[in-house]
This record gives sequence, structure tokens and C-alpha cells, in this order.
Amino acid sequence: MFWIQAFVKIALIVGVLVNMAAILLWVERKQSAMMQDRIGPNRAAIEVGGVRIRAAGLVHSIADGIKMIWKEDWEPVGGDRLLYRLAPIIALVPPLCLFAVIPFAPTLHVDHLRDLYDPAWAADPNDHSIPMRITTLDVGLLYIFAVAGAGVIGAALAGWSSNNKFSLLGGLRAASQMVSYEVAMGLSLVGSFMIYQSVQPADMITWQMQHCWGIFVQPLAFVLFATAAIAETKRVPFDVPEGESEVVAGYFTEYAGLKFGMFASGELVEVCTSSALLTVVFLGGWQFPFVQNSGFEFHYLGLDISWHWAHFIVVLVGLLSFVLKVAGLIFLQLQIRWTLPRFRYDQIMMLGWRILLPAALLNVLLTGMGILFYNGLSTTGGGTP
Repeated sequence: MFWIQAFVKIALIVGVLVNMAAILLWVERKQSAMMQDRIGPNRAAIEVGGVRIRAAGLVHSIADGIKMIWKEDWEPVGGDRLLYRLAPIIALVPPLCLFAVIPFAPTLHVDHLRDLYDPAWAADPNDHSIPMRITTLDVGLLYIFAVAGAGVIGAALAGWSSNNKFSLLGGLRAASQMVSYEVAMGLSLVGSFMIYQSVQPADMITWQMQHCWGIFVQPLAFVLFATAAIAETKRVPFDVPEGESEVVAGYFTEYAGLKFGMFASGELVEVCTSSALLTVVFLGGWQFPFVQNSGFEFHYLGLDISWHWAHFIVVLVGLLSFVLKVAGLIFLQLQIRWTLPRFRYDQIMMLGWRILLPAALLNVLLTGMGILFYNGLSTTGGGTP
């Protein structure tokens, strides 16, 4: 039964993320059109029974997908064919794998449904629930940093294997930028690990349910992690690896068709992944204010309100809460994409090593001092440290 659950979850998550790339491409086009006072995509249409269906420009993304699949798959002469073909796969697969440990809803307890569709499963006393994540690993979020590091390899291999000097420069830029900001990104979460006393995403969400959202206890870490995450996606204002005015199109200059589409989809999937991580660590994950495992509970300001819901409604509310938070953070990243100009390469390196990294170390120091001070007060007051 475990393997069936895992397969279904993987199929659903991968399907949603791959389609989100096309949807975000449409959202980005419409949003940029609104910000620049343009009409945006509205011409492509599907004709059914003599009726043209434009779907507010969403057909453009469908047309782009069809075009990428059928476009000529040209490969440069003199490059490394094996690495050239592997690079887009390496760029797309890690962002998809990152969702393996991210809980997107509270655990679904199915004790009351077990006898309905599998008596053999009902006889197993260990299967009482379905976790709303693919798997649980002891290393928790450390798995995410280990897998995310593989994305550097995809960009570097693409630039080197293309036998193009502009691609090589773009690959070197991408590798140095991603390595630089991964250091600041990892250190920015150390303070959160110290407060939550765990690297497990579920434990982090539980702590935030019992106390407050992580953004209120680690505001500096939220800003640092968000900035480093945007740099990891290699999008404006951190898009020097693919700067059109400098290195033509960077590390994927020699890519076309579906391979190019995999690079573009990988960046948009990274936007979704970084937003999900920010939601889990700093915005309470799937937790919604005043919603507990039994339903809605409000016990403040002299009021005592409690509405008990069916468990699946609580799970549904948690899922919708998670999706809305992620969508809000995605919208924020798209706003930044069309608001700030591209940084120079030296500015990007200075921001990563001379500003974000010292700020992350300072945040760890301040968090440690705050924890020691709080524990000291608790011990002096007779409480449990």
C-alpha cells in the first residue's frame, strides 16, 4: 500500500508542477502586460465547431508547448553529445525532486474509511493515515539543499558541452552565482533550525501552530532566504547567466525545441519550489489561523468559539491554505521579475558574499543570543528551559 500511495503522490505532484510551468508562463505574460499597460497574449485560439476559444490568452502557452515538441532538435557540431543531452534533464529533475519532503496538507486519517475498499489493509494496524507528502526523511530539509546543488551541474554542463564561448561564459556565471547564494541560503535557515529544534518540515509547522509563524521570529532570515532563492532561479534581477545583451542567451544559447523548454520549465518549477519552502519554514505551511485538527477554534478576547468539522474538511482547508500562500509568494516573485533591472555580475557577487553571507551569520549569532537569554529567564523564573 505504501508504494501505491507514493506512486499516486509522485504522479500528482509532478503533473501539477509540469503544468504549473505553462500556467506561470501565461501568468507572467499577463502580469507584465498589466504592469506595462499592454494587452498581452490574446490572439491564439482553439476553434471548436466554428467557435474560437481564446481562454484569456492561455492558448498561447499550449501553442508554445506544441511548438517546442515539434521544433527541429538541432545539436551543435563539436560539442559533447552525451552531456549536451543530459544537461536539460539535470536542470529539470532536481526542482521536481525537492517536493518529496514538503508537506502540503495535514495528515489524512482514514480509519473510518478503511473497511470500505480494502479489508486486507484494514487488518494491518500500522496503516492509520496517509501523510500529505511523498516521504519522510531523517535529514528533513537538508535533503533539499543536497538535491538543489545538482542544479548547478546542469547549467555548467550545458555551457561546456555546447562548444560555444558565450554558452561557456553563461555556464561559468550560473555555476558561480548558484554556489555563492546556496551558502547564504543554507545559513539563513540555521536560525530557524535553532528555534524549531528540528530539520523536519512537519515539526516546523507544528511549532508554528503552537506559537507563531516563523516570519515573526526570523524576519531577517525570511528576507535573506527569499533573496537567495530568487538568485537560485537565475531570473531577473539575477539573470546574468542568460543575459541577452552580454552572452546572447547564456548557457542554453545552443538549445532549441524541447530541450530549451526543459530549461525554461525548470526555472519556473524552481519558483514554485522556493515559494513552497518559504511557506513551510516561515508562513506556517498548511496551517490556517484558528484552524486546528478538530475544526475552527477561537479562544481570545473573552470569546470562546468552537466549530467542529469533519476531518477531511480540515485537510481540505489546510491544502487550500498551503496553495494560496504558495501562490502569493509566486506572484511576489513575478512582481520582482518585472520591477527590478538586471544587476551587474560584480554586484551579484558582492551582494552574495559581502551582504547576504555576513547578514546570515549575524542572524545566527542574534538567534543564539536570544535563545540563551530566553532560557536564562525561564530558568530564573522556575520554568522549564
